[in-house]
Amino acid sequence: MLQPTYPLPNLPPNAELETVAVLRALSNAHRHLAELKGRAGIIPNQGILIDTLGLQEAKASSEIENIVTTQDELFQNNLLPHDSLPGPAKEVALYRDALKRGNDAMQKHRGVITNNILIELFQLLKGTTGGFRVTPGTSLKNQSTGEIIYVPPQDANAIVNYMTKLEHFINDDDACHLDPLIKMAIIHHQFESIHPFPDGNGRIGRILNVLYLTRSNLLEIPILYLSREINRTKSEYYRLLQAVRDHHKNWESWIIYMLNMIAETAKITLKLIEGIHTLMREYKQRMRRETEKLYSQDLLNNLFRYPYTRIDYVRSDLDVSRQTAAKYLEKLVSIGLLEKHQTGRNQYYINTQLVNLLIKTAGEKK
Repeated sequence: MLQPTYPLPNLPPNAELETVAVLRALSNAHRHLAELKGRAGIIPNQGILIDTLGLQEAKASSEIENIVTTQDELFQNNLLPHDSLPGPAKEVALYRDALKRGNDAMQKHRGVITNNILIELFQLLKGTTGGFRVTPGTSLKNQSTGEIIYVPPQDANAIVNYMTKLEHFINDDDACHLDPLIKMAIIHHQFESIHPFPDGNGRIGRILNVLYLTRSNLLEIPILYLSREINRTKSEYYRLLQAVRDHHKNWESWIIYMLNMIAETAKITLKLIEGIHTLMREYKQRMRRETEKLYSQDLLNNLFRYPYTRIDYVRSDLDVSRQTAAKYLEKLVSIGLLEKHQTGRNQYYINTQLVNLLIKTAGEKK
């Protein structure tokens, strides 16, 4: 039986956390996060941001686990049943569903993030009825060399005990007076070090990040996702995770790394939101000018909530007949606001300008 590498730290850790360097990074992260929170309201339908940004996060987070899907497969997730999607695209779709499920469950529990919610996310992601690990043998390896670099807790009772303490640390604001962003960095490290599930820990840990930001009222809605930055700095992310495990009091570099990621991601997300807002305004003006009273806010929302939309979505969102929905979409194609595509029997309409904006902001080549 594998032996754990080291006992996990207390919560909060017995270390100096609020150093001068940490406080400097903390101030910067709060400034950009507050700006994002304030500006998110410029999009009239917040569901647009939750769905559109959540889909981008699902792709980025899955890529950290080497689950790679194309942009076309990504956006077609909304068009096809999960069972008909290619393997990687199905994984991305399940992650997006887990994001929504986690946020809905947290709201239902009045901002409390329970272990039962995390278990529910694991079950959704992996299509299982299981929960926390109950058998030993889990270890984390260097992806290049195959060398075991860390062994998380192996005993089932120890895992439950650690997760119970983490649940308390997450939800009891009076038990710890650390800044919520510093707490988030600690929570993420502790969760990844416990590694409570047989699989999917990375993805669930990244969902936990944004749920915690939302429950701490640092965001109104879950729209700040760190996976893109983790992907960009993956080697540094894993190095700093391990550095805290190897040197139990070496928290400063890890916390600063997480705070810098929050600041950078907030800036990128704000830029994307403002780009979406500008594009929506342009579409609104053109629809009013060129479609003879076709414009409605519900139709505009549909085009931006679903980068790939279809007749049934418009029919449902606008409560119109299928014939009317088709007429609306064909008119938007005729003036160049949408592109019409067909795959087999599936006909759909692409908001190409929105897709190009999402690709550009994600730093990808089309």
